[in-house]
Amino acid sequence: MGTRVTASETLYRGRVFELRKDQIVFEDGRESSVELVVHPGAVALIPIDEQQQIWFVRQYRHASGGELLELPAGTLEPGEPPEQCAQRECQEEIGMFPGKLEHLGGFFLAPGYSTEFLEVYLASQLRPGPRPPDADEQIRVEKLSLGRVAELIRGGELRDAKSLASLTLAGQRLGLPSR
Repeated sequence: MGTRVTASETLYRGRVFELRKDQIVFEDGRESSVELVVHPGAVALIPIDEQQQIWFVRQYRHASGGELLELPAGTLEPGEPPEQCAQRECQEEIGMFPGKLEHLGGFFLAPGYSTEFLEVYLASQLRPGPRPPDADEQIRVEKLSLGRVAELIRGGELRDAKSLASLTLAGQRLGLPSR
């Protein structure tokens, strides 16, 4: 039989996500109330150029209390295929068009309270593409060598979970440490 939802209530609906409260019954009959952030999903990119540099973005993240160095990423639009989102985000965030996208896998960002699932792509054969301004972001693009990325991982200086998990998926291929 498994765990089942017996009631569901949307508590908040915002631009990017909604907050929902579900009543669930476990297989053994116990009941619980669960609050969820319902998210449409997202993509994360590992853009790598011909010089074997990975392109990152540095931006202010209010929840972290400061700026974070991150891989480019973005939320899926309704009905948008992940590959299309990956191309769009690469152009919007770093101003480059990926000539090649390779799907590396995916993961739940925080399955204890969120439905957000990220698909990860290695983006290569980069060429200049339009970078339309995004009103709610201030982004600085930084290109880092594989050696420098490895140093940031080992030193605990890269603190964004999606970037760490994405680089782990690409780690062996790129010669990066898992920590």
